[in-house]
Amino acid sequence: MLCTARKIAQAALQIQALTVPLFGPPSKYRLMTALKNRLNRHVTALRTCHRCPNMVSGPVSGGPVISRVMLVGQAPGVKEPLLGRPFAWTAGKTLFKWFTETLDVDEDHFRSTVYMAAVCRCFPGKTSAGGDRVPSKDEVANCSEWLAAEIKLLRPELIIPVGKLAIGQFIVAVPPLIDLIGTQQTLEKFGHRFDIVPLPHPSGASPWHRIEPGKTLTRRALELIRDHPGWKGRV
Repeated sequence: MLCTARKIAQAALQIQALTVPLFGPPSKYRLMTALKNRLNRHVTALRTCHRCPNMVSGPVSGGPVISRVMLVGQAPGVKEPLLGRPFAWTAGKTLFKWFTETLDVDEDHFRSTVYMAAVCRCFPGKTSAGGDRVPSKDEVANCSEWLAAEIKLLRPELIIPVGKLAIGQFIVAVPPLIDLIGTQQTLEKFGHRFDIVPLPHPSGASPWHRIEPGKTLTRRALELIRDHPGWKGRV
């Protein structure tokens, strides 16, 4: 009788061992697969957005990269829609040179491990003076819904806004760059808490990042990114 009871108990344990993996909490693999599917759907929808009739191009996306780090640019230039990726031309060369020199990561590796977003995803067009048009408040508001969804999906630990327009999406009154670049701040936006390390825009039109104190402050900001836990564990 005792032997039979032991056999029943052992059988019950074996059944339990088989059922726990089936009905226990989702595995990390399942969670990552679900996140990737949601991000894929998000990027697919983003690329078909036509909310802003005055934009010259369609949306430019860096693709569905799952990362704990987000880079937020301002808006694509004339070349980015043709090449199909953000920061693909002159400003991008400077930006990725910064990352290579200080973060020891080349352009391809950066693009594959950081989610690249922007304040506006479409090229706004040119002004009568020949410069890139600044997106309107309505255009920024329309595109902010995409940015909000991305932050809610990815829940980044670190966001890198590049340029004053991007910085202004996180800091309402943007202080002078001399008081901002080279600092790290913790913010809460779209229901999520994260750090930001702003960078100046790497455009050749502005010499700020090439002369002092901008040169030193830009280097300090890059070092903050390099040493941030979110950057080290971004994928």
